[in-house]
Order: sequence, then C-alpha cells, then structure tokens
Amino acid sequence: MQKPRALQSGDRVAIVAPASPFGRDSFERGVSVMRELGFEPVWDESVFARQGYEAGSADVRARAFVEAWHDPSVAAVLSARGGYGSVHLLPLLSRELLQASPKLFIGYSDTTALLTWLTIGCGIPALHGPMLDQRLSRGADGVHLDSFLRSLRAEPLGVLEPPGLSVLRAGEATGPLYGGNLTQLVASLGTPYAFRPPEGSVLFLEDVNERPYRIDRMLTQLRLSGVLATARAIVWGDMPGCDEPAGTPGVRDTVRDLLDGFPGPVLYGFPSGHTLGATWTLPLGVQVRVEARGVARLVVEESAVA
Repeated sequence: MQKPRALQSGDRVAIVAPASPFGRDSFERGVSVMRELGFEPVWDESVFARQGYEAGSADVRARAFVEAWHDPSVAAVLSARGGYGSVHLLPLLSRELLQASPKLFIGYSDTTALLTWLTIGCGIPALHGPMLDQRLSRGADGVHLDSFLRSLRAEPLGVLEPPGLSVLRAGEATGPLYGGNLTQLVASLGTPYAFRPPEGSVLFLEDVNERPYRIDRMLTQLRLSGVLATARAIVWGDMPGCDEPAGTPGVRDTVRDLLDGFPGPVLYGFPSGHTLGATWTLPLGVQVRVEARGVARLVVEESAVA
C-alpha cells in the first residue's frame, strides 16, 4: 500500500462532490466545523453544480476530483455527500496518476465505489468516514470526532469498542480491512471495478433501509461470486432501517443465519457509515484484528497514513 501523508493542523482539505448534490446551508456548516477542527477547507465552484440527481456531469465531477488530487497544496480529499453517481468517475480516473501522488480520501455510502477503487485497484488506503453533508455539518452529533481525528494521524487507532458492537460468530482473525456499503459492493460485481478483496481480508459491510430479503440477496451474491471465500472475518455496520416493519425477521438474525458455517469471527453493529448516531471512522486497506471471544472489539493495528 502507498500510504498518503498524515494530516496536520492547518492542512488544506479539498471538498469534492462525486455523487449527488447537497444543501448549501449544510455545506457551509460542515465547512465551519472543519475549520474548528483546525483544517482549511477548499473547493472548486463546480462542487455546487447540478444535473438532475447528480452534482454535475461525470466529466465535471471527475475533473474536480483529479485537480484536487494532484494539487500539491491539498493534503486530503473529502466527499461532500453520497447519494448516487460516484461510479461514473471510475472510467475517467487513471490508476497511474492516482498512484503517482497518493492522497487520503474520505467518504462512505455511494463513494464506496471510489473507496474500493483506491484501496484495492490502486493500493492507496482510504477512510470510511464522515462526509460534509449531514455528518460534519452536525459536529459531534454526526461524527465520532475521536476516531475521525485519530485516523488522520500516523499512529494506529488501536482498540475500538463502540457501544452496541456484538458477537455473531466467535473467534479471532487478522487481515487487511476492505469494504463499505453493501449495495455498492454488489453493484460493482461483473465490472472492471469489481469488489475483489485479496485472500485473507477482513470485510466491513454496512447499509441502510434494505429489508432482510434484500440483504439476503446481496450477501448470497457475494458468496456465489467468491468474495466471502476470501474473508477471514466480517464486521457488520449498524444496518439502520433494515428490519422488517413488523420487526421480524430482523436483519441481525438474517445475517447470523446466512453466515452459519462461515469459518471466521463475525461482529455486528459497528457504527461506521450509515448509523443513527455519530459515525465512526474506519481506515480501509490496513491491518486490523477482529476479536470475538466474549468481548466484541476491532483492533486497528496500522494507520492509513504515514
């Protein structure tokens, strides 16, 4: 992995919009929070572009991403919002050019397409962490600030034990962490940008408002495509809004049943990405250890930055 450099107080962070548009008020609140955290947010005016349900054309979004990535004064690239459209950028990005100047990219949800391409396709660690809209714009109510800020430093996060994290399958395993939004990971299969984590990986899977039968369908597709066979362990997100309206079947029980026979440990309820509370930050592409023997914890043994 080609690690980007760690961030320092006063560093410039470029805000890009690779997917859907967002509200201006939320954007400005997020910018204020970033400044309070000690960073200098910068952006191109094209971030406010609109084209239907996307933040401008694919060319406009990709150009802004590439310019931010190659700007030597910019230390990290932060997504303003998810929604839909990040996948359109992938054919417009050069692996060689991205690798020539590694930077830290931060996002989740629809930007899983970019997180996967950077970590697996390009060998550049990235952060499954807060975006500007509805997360950083809400400050500590939207973001677990400790995990976010420590993920920007060169020291590993260490032991993470968020409230609600539980054991679905006992065991212990170590490997590099990959993953993100389950819908986006499954949508990538069959494309040149397919989610193909290396053998021995730890998978992080999360989603929102997907009923249990849809989670079943997607997890089954990961299994039939061979992705699950590469995994030593699986860590699930909070999965808000994924239970049946009547309460049963619940998504937790569905996941547990579907993974009956999985050979490694499985944790459930890590609040990164879509969660009702403050979202935690997870570094992707780096070594982690899953501990699921009585106590549920994720130990991040390596930093995403250097």
